[in-house]
Amino acid sequence: MGTTVYERRRPAASVIDRSLADSRRSVFWIDDLPDSAKPERPRLEGARTADLAIVGGGYTGLWTAVLAKHANPDQRVVLLEGRRIGWAASGRNGGFCEASLTHGRENGLSRWPDEIDELDRQGLANLDAIEAAEAEFGMDFEFERNGSLDVAVEPHQVEWLHEAAADAAHRGDDSVRLLDEHQVRAEVDSPTYLAGVWNTRTSAILHPAKLAAELARVAEEAGVEIFERSPVRRLEGSGSSGPVTLRTEHGRVDAARVVLATNVFPSLLKRNRLMTVPVYDYVLMTEPLSAEQQRSIGWANRQGIGDLANQFHYSRMTRDGRILYGGYDAIYHAGGRIRERYEDRPESYAKLASHFFTTYPQLEGLRFTHRWAGAIDTSTQFTAFTGLARGGRVAFASGFTGLGVASTRFMARTMLDLLDGRDTERTRLEMVRTRPLPFPPEPAASVGINLTRWSLDRADHDLGRRNLLLKTLDAVGLGFDS
Repeated sequence: MGTTVYERRRPAASVIDRSLADSRRSVFWIDDLPDSAKPERPRLEGARTADLAIVGGGYTGLWTAVLAKHANPDQRVVLLEGRRIGWAASGRNGGFCEASLTHGRENGLSRWPDEIDELDRQGLANLDAIEAAEAEFGMDFEFERNGSLDVAVEPHQVEWLHEAAADAAHRGDDSVRLLDEHQVRAEVDSPTYLAGVWNTRTSAILHPAKLAAELARVAEEAGVEIFERSPVRRLEGSGSSGPVTLRTEHGRVDAARVVLATNVFPSLLKRNRLMTVPVYDYVLMTEPLSAEQQRSIGWANRQGIGDLANQFHYSRMTRDGRILYGGYDAIYHAGGRIRERYEDRPESYAKLASHFFTTYPQLEGLRFTHRWAGAIDTSTQFTAFTGLARGGRVAFASGFTGLGVASTRFMARTMLDLLDGRDTERTRLEMVRTRPLPFPPEPAASVGINLTRWSLDRADHDLGRRNLLLKTLDAVGLGFDS
């Protein structure tokens, strides 16, 4: 077993300790919102009726509300959020907005090879629509279509980049640029970067909390009623006729149609309870870089960056010159529970700080202002799934697996198509008609997930070689990823 670059070039413990000393456990994106973008909304009291009721105030639910109301302004749309708009994954992700609907082309190709080109086309059109939404709806969520850099940090990963670039060239895709070590370091100067692929068209960065806040504003201006601090306790109504009732502690909504957009939280549909597991991801945000620090690192083109390890890191610049750095640890807690205390994991933050200064040693002395974590709704197919229930009156989408910022909009449109019974380019996709395999119940889930994590770590230490467990999971289409 070998060592990784982060073990071979580990900074001094004092560097790590100083960098974290003044950080606070708080989500930078949410702290960065002006108070006007965080209005206090009422909780649901009493009874309401709706043509469409939406459960969940993250991207999926908010896009559904906006798209539904603008398609049919006369319908009554009600959205119920258990806490605050955008407080969970939608307000605390890295802000990477990827065209891929399948968590990368390789995953899509392995699962839906006959329609991968169509999936790529629809995914790119969806990303274009998100970019256009700023002007269409008068929003500002700091969308920057700078592309993404996939970087090799170990010698064996360089070949993978050559293969990816060759595949793109074979398909006639001129948006993929292969960079050697000199070229990639001219873009972002890290001694760990051995080569890179710059995907110039299929990726963007944005401000996560501003996207959620702006979607909520546009929805309300269009007439959507939003209620916060109104967790839905039960979903009632069977068969294909009559209303579906959503019950909260203080009220209820009787709706003709319902969308469930609860992401990582336990589904109101029992049949979906084992379709995802919550995996905790950890993030650091630096203070703004000085002009000298900025010159030392370059990064003039502001791409989002991800390395090629199984336990990968991601990083990006903010508009005010900070660096977000996250990933690597993907922690599953026995029982699949979601708890705020899981977000406070000092060993994960220290590990990220160590890896940050290995990646960018010229920034030693830079301090982190924020540290936070969030739960990712991982599915066994690495990407979101959708479907109908209760006689076609309830639609659901979940399982975005950490690469879902853009695909939330796609799934919102797809759910509306499904509820309307429309035959569209989305509903015809095999991906949309496919449900992932469920995770096993506890305690088998804990054993299997943690054994898989151990195997992924071992592969990163062994030139990327996948052991028998990982090869078996690959063969049967099961996965675990962050």
